[in-house]
Amino acid sequence: MLGVSGESLADPPKPATRQSQQRTPDATVTELRALLQTPESGIDLAKAKLAIDRMIDPKVDPTVTLQQLDTLTTRIKARFPTNATNQSKLELLVNSLSQAGPWNGYRPFSYDLNDPFGKTIHNKLLSTYLKTRKGNCVSMPVLLVILGQKLGLDMTLATAPEHVLAKFRNDRGQWINIEATSFGTKSNASYEQETNISPKAMANRLYLRPLNKRESVAVMLSTLMEFYGQQQPQEQRIAIADLALQADPKDIAAMLQKGNAYFRLMQQYMAKYPSPAAIPPEQRLDFDALQRSNDLWFNRAEALGWTMPPKTQDANYLQTIQHAKATQQGGR
Repeated sequence: MLGVSGESLADPPKPATRQSQQRTPDATVTELRALLQTPESGIDLAKAKLAIDRMIDPKVDPTVTLQQLDTLTTRIKARFPTNATNQSKLELLVNSLSQAGPWNGYRPFSYDLNDPFGKTIHNKLLSTYLKTRKGNCVSMPVLLVILGQKLGLDMTLATAPEHVLAKFRNDRGQWINIEATSFGTKSNASYEQETNISPKAMANRLYLRPLNKRESVAVMLSTLMEFYGQQQPQEQRIAIADLALQADPKDIAAMLQKGNAYFRLMQQYMAKYPSPAAIPPEQRLDFDALQRSNDLWFNRAEALGWTMPPKTQDANYLQTIQHAKATQQGGR
């Protein structure tokens, strides 16, 4: 019986808010299914991301955000010299985001050191990132890839455990990892070590592989699953995880979200009864089925090479964040 790493299981899910009730489960699932059934060539990652974000916050205005993206793209493209190589275009794209200048209104983008674990779901919305210029390992690679594709670069998303990154295919056909949270490059070996990727997971190509557009949309669904994980009922979270797994059967994040949703449903019984033995027989069947489903999805992830992150990983990461904060404050 397991819960997803990084998610607090001590607190029960929050009751559905009026905002989250504005869309029915069937309407959300139907829209997402249609989105994922779009032919690969017809998928627009910017529109897909905004459609998903709007399910989290109905105040998201896709038209306004798309205009902001087009303006940013135009300003970056204006910096490209004639006959620029794709490598130089990538470098100018990264520079245009990370360094202050007229191309970004003298407001560069940077990692949000005050929300290092991305606990605030609204911070993962694309419109929030464009407004605050403070991002995380969801909003930062998503924006980088969206702009890269608009600029004609061969870029896509990839994943590591509890992390999203960008990939760029250079003029020699090699895929290069772009760590969008630091605007630098990083080797596969570094990700394997830092995020505890097992050799089995690499052999099964669970992580660090360039994703197609449909698989990239499935990655974007993780934020929506997190959102519904904080609500009642959990069945919505399970339905969205199923859609993600149809798009990418190796989507470990969706497997863990699904397994954890079953654990949340089990918690409803655990909060009411002192032990499984105390659950009335007619309800015990449901509890046992939930436990089997919880075990199934975590076991399936483990069979593919997923491992529970070591307890020291978060502490080590927090030390890195504190050092970065101190360096930032010292430079002022």
